[in-house]
Amino acid sequence: MAEGSEATARTTSVKAKGFFKRAPTVVGINLTTSEADRLRTDKERVNNWKRWGPYLSERQWATVREDYSPDGSCWDYFPHDHARSRSYRWGEDGLLGITDRQCRLCFALSLWNEKDSILKERLFGLTGPEGNHGEDCKECYYYLDSTPSHSYMKALYKYPQAEYPYAKLVEENRKRSNQELEYELEDTGVFDESRYWDVFAEYAKAGPNDVLIKIKVCNRGPEESTLHLLPTLWYRNTWIWGCEHEGCTRKALLKKVDGSHVVGSHETLGKSHWFVGPDPNGETPPLLWTENETNMKKLYGIDHYTIYYKDAFNRYVINNEKDAVTPDNRGTKVAAYYVLKVPPGGEAVVKLRLCDEESIPKEDPFGDSFDKEFANRIEEADEFYDGIMPHSFSKEQKQIARQGYAGLLWSKQFYHYIVDAWLNGDPDAPTPPRERLEGRNKEWMHLFNRDIVSMPDKWEYPWYASWDLAFHMIPFAKIDPEFAKEQLILFLREWYMAPNGQIPAYEFQFSDVNPPVHAWAVWRVYKMTAPKGERDIKFLARAFQKLILNFNWWVNRKDPSGKNVFSGGFLGLDNIGIFDRSKPLPTGGELEQADGTAWMAFFCVVMLDIALELAFHDDVYEDMASKFFEHFVLIVDAMNKIGACEGQGLWDEKDGFYYDFLRLDGTSMPMRVRSMVGLIPLFACLVLEDEVIQKLPGFRKRLKWFLDNRKDLAKQISYLDSLKDNQFCHLLAIPSKERLQRVLHYMLDENEFLSSYGIRSLSKVHDKEPFFMEVQGEKHEVSYVPAESNTFLFGGNSNWRGPIWLCVNFLIIESLERYYYFYGEDFKVENPVGSGVYMNLLQVSKDLCQRVCSIFEPDENGRRPCHGNDPRYSSDPNWKDLVLFYEYFDGDTGRGCGASHQTGWTALVMRCMDKLAAEEGRQ
Repeated sequence: MAEGSEATARTTSVKAKGFFKRAPTVVGINLTTSEADRLRTDKERVNNWKRWGPYLSERQWATVREDYSPDGSCWDYFPHDHARSRSYRWGEDGLLGITDRQCRLCFALSLWNEKDSILKERLFGLTGPEGNHGEDCKECYYYLDSTPSHSYMKALYKYPQAEYPYAKLVEENRKRSNQELEYELEDTGVFDESRYWDVFAEYAKAGPNDVLIKIKVCNRGPEESTLHLLPTLWYRNTWIWGCEHEGCTRKALLKKVDGSHVVGSHETLGKSHWFVGPDPNGETPPLLWTENETNMKKLYGIDHYTIYYKDAFNRYVINNEKDAVTPDNRGTKVAAYYVLKVPPGGEAVVKLRLCDEESIPKEDPFGDSFDKEFANRIEEADEFYDGIMPHSFSKEQKQIARQGYAGLLWSKQFYHYIVDAWLNGDPDAPTPPRERLEGRNKEWMHLFNRDIVSMPDKWEYPWYASWDLAFHMIPFAKIDPEFAKEQLILFLREWYMAPNGQIPAYEFQFSDVNPPVHAWAVWRVYKMTAPKGERDIKFLARAFQKLILNFNWWVNRKDPSGKNVFSGGFLGLDNIGIFDRSKPLPTGGELEQADGTAWMAFFCVVMLDIALELAFHDDVYEDMASKFFEHFVLIVDAMNKIGACEGQGLWDEKDGFYYDFLRLDGTSMPMRVRSMVGLIPLFACLVLEDEVIQKLPGFRKRLKWFLDNRKDLAKQISYLDSLKDNQFCHLLAIPSKERLQRVLHYMLDENEFLSSYGIRSLSKVHDKEPFFMEVQGEKHEVSYVPAESNTFLFGGNSNWRGPIWLCVNFLIIESLERYYYFYGEDFKVENPVGSGVYMNLLQVSKDLCQRVCSIFEPDENGRRPCHGNDPRYSSDPNWKDLVLFYEYFDGDTGRGCGASHQTGWTALVMRCMDKLAAEEGRQ
């Protein structure tokens, strides 16, 4: 179904006009395509099309899971320099690789340019202490394509022909202050004169367990150059730890059948076959063999049961240690060793194939059928995306969307973390330091994660973040509805969610508090994933029951005074406040958070809308709808009160804005920082229609009683009536119409929040007027910083003091759509402030969509704001069509900041593009 017709695809049996009035309700996938058929048969468990995928992490080293230090210093305990020599406990990593859904058998690339001191087997980046803005990947790589079933995938890695500047990157970034830009790989000069290799990895499935692999290397430089290419296959080491829950305690085995055929045997995966194609000259490359075992001799001076280690190929290729590899043609790790001489501007192609016993090709594994299958998968991928993208998309928009979806799909990762085993140790391993039992994640002994999970990205964040994941599922719902629903349910299961109802935040501290957006994502995905108008009510009901537990956790744990004003966490906005909101205040007292309280009101109206939906199928849910309505009223009442300290809310009448308030010794002080904290109250907005209310007599009766008998509370909320389409609508919202206008006046002022690229996280007014407080002789300050952070709060690698974040921009856009649905054409605001141009709120939301999309779109000179001023991305044919989806963006220039592959919530730009296309279709 085309995006433009989504608004008309509602089911008539229900409610129709609930939480998202102007947001699309049904995302249509062309069910006749080959890819849609794969998704269907995978869902029905007829064919396991998703068994193999890009589930291999890009960084397993320096993660919390691999940290067995007493003090939790993961960056130091397992550094990059150890990664080539130490086998991992909880996962694997590799370059542009794949693995099965349990990460048993892995495939990835290794490269050598005859200059580096180590093989390029995995991505390199700076640790937290090394980076002037925190940890950061220092590589150039790009996800170019993927179908949801991973029947076709393509990625690109740019590998310098000069020595990779590991030491220089560390040294220079250590020297730079957090007031200076990061020193990037591109700044070192290694790509000058195009002296680099473009390494393309492509995968096409001839069947669910038959993966065709094509590696193409392109010499972009002006001279002939040699590349050593080692496609590598290995088993994750699960046998050494003695853990029954791994499902495989017997050692796996890879062995040579003939010169180009390897067979693998694994306790649970069964037999696998790897076919190695000839080099461009028709010669069969030699196979190198070793064990995926830690080099105990090198690292610890201890003898091991074998002398063949994980780092054998490094030693063989780089140091010419011929005895580093085993001569027995067997092991748990094998590489095909190609040495490719390529002329300037030339290319070389290598083919491989990985399949199970039932999929062994009857003829030449690399015959005509190999290229034909590749061509078919590419054609089917094009067909799938052509059926999803609006017809009005330009070539550039399609390119952005295609790479955005590729980034989402490539960022799925096998994630394995069992906190009990991690804290207490494995049967056949040394006992971890006892200090760990009092350290990180000790309260999460129930957590048992062993799943494919959508990651923010697989290098800087090779672990999930629960509120990030909720946003990921919005664009995911368009391409793989079942995966979106499965992911949302997964985080509500008992091996993720704590018994008290808390959803785990992220690996570094599961107990941290992320904004409660999971319910919103469930509701949003439910409304988007409705083939032929039939919605998955079972999914909604399953999620709702667990979300009630999560709601109760918030109410019981984060409302310390019982006044329906919430606090006690940084809420994902890292350094946005003047104090670290995850820690006790240096002033003493209590910080009542406008965003924390507004997030809970938002949670309430989503749960109310879900309950109303479920009540059409089972009237027992009417009671829950009434309960969430009352919760909402109580929270909004607490936010909106004006008066003495004891009864004061979070609205500042003087400024006309919502602020955090510091309550201390009977006094009340607004923290007058104009930030995203004060815009989040706009999110909690719901339009109820009489048509809905009249069909739910139980809810209608209790609603009427409450409004008649609790006028003291009802007067604080925006419970407004309007006549629309010959029926009354009722608006539930935090700000009144007048307060909404005042807040929007700040938001749409280019000297405050409004940027050419969206809404800033902090008003630009704080550039000239920083907010500061002095506490015990120490000055605390918040000033406008449009790009990378200039503080070390939360490691310094995220900044909420000025940049543009797509997650909250998307929620602002959808909130404006809902306000427009209620207020209609008569409510207009000046946009931008001072321009003399007045728009209704739907037009404002469209304008914000356009601003956000412009971050990624090339201008008349080919420059995309997300890439800053690097001329390669605007003029070089081998760079200009590549798009990176950064973590956040400079509030003044749109330049990408933070993690360069956080396609997760930044993929929301595709939904913004869809909204623009849908609006064009309606006009």
